[in-house]
Amino acid sequence: MSDNHNLLAEQRRALILEEVRRRGGARVNELTRKLSVSDMTVRRDLDALARQGALEKVHGGAVPVAEASTHEPGFEAKSALELSAKEDIARAAAVMAQPGSAIALSGGTTTFALAQHLLEVPNLTVVTNSVRVADVFHSAQRSSGAVQAGRPGTATVVLTGGVRTPSDSLVGSVADAAIRSLHFDVLFLGVHGISVEAGLSTPNLAEAETNRCFVDSARRVIVVADHTKWGTVGLSSFASLDQVDTLVTDAGLPEEAREQIQEQHPQLVVAGEPEEPGTDSGPETGGL
Repeated sequence: MSDNHNLLAEQRRALILEEVRRRGGARVNELTRKLSVSDMTVRRDLDALARQGALEKVHGGAVPVAEASTHEPGFEAKSALELSAKEDIARAAAVMAQPGSAIALSGGTTTFALAQHLLEVPNLTVVTNSVRVADVFHSAQRSSGAVQAGRPGTATVVLTGGVRTPSDSLVGSVADAAIRSLHFDVLFLGVHGISVEAGLSTPNLAEAETNRCFVDSARRVIVVADHTKWGTVGLSSFASLDQVDTLVTDAGLPEEAREQIQEQHPQLVVAGEPEEPGTDSGPETGGL
């Protein structure tokens, strides 16, 4: 019963964050009506979200946090955001991983969601600098007993070394050297922010360099990012939009943003919406 209660709390807080971000703020009495819960429940949720740094409490309600370009939320804080969008994106991106291919996954909560869908793709070789993503594959292997070659859901995971970030990614010279020595069929890349001017960016300088190494080592770059990442600019850019082959996002992305992205170069895949005829959604296969 405790687990169900926690799940409901997570879902409720995700809805509160979505409302605050969409409207630029929300009042307690509005949230109680929208969620059909008590005033005290909403206030507890706001307290919890404020402690995570996900929003700022004000008299009578809450407003979005005005993030500096160097602000880097932790994994737990980000994992509560846009849950349904991330799940849609993960499901759409997973079909782009071909059995037997070598793939890389960067850190992030969207790539974490994607990793759980990739368990169904057989014979993958997975390289990741995300502790959380690696745990998904390692846990699946332990629960299934001995790893059998060719068994769906199994994978070889190479976890690069380095310095751990607030997002539980490993970055720095050790990670960079490991990534540069490898070659991937496809990179699934999570990002802090996307814009036409700044391209892909992150608030962490070391993570920016590690992500550059990932991009340079991949034959195909697939960015997985929900609509709230559009227009966000972190301290350091690490790739331009024309270096992205495919952007997988959700239906919340505004039409103006879609047009700007398509003017650049990437194939745009909006999770839950049909792709245009003639698009190629699968990467070429091959080993490391």
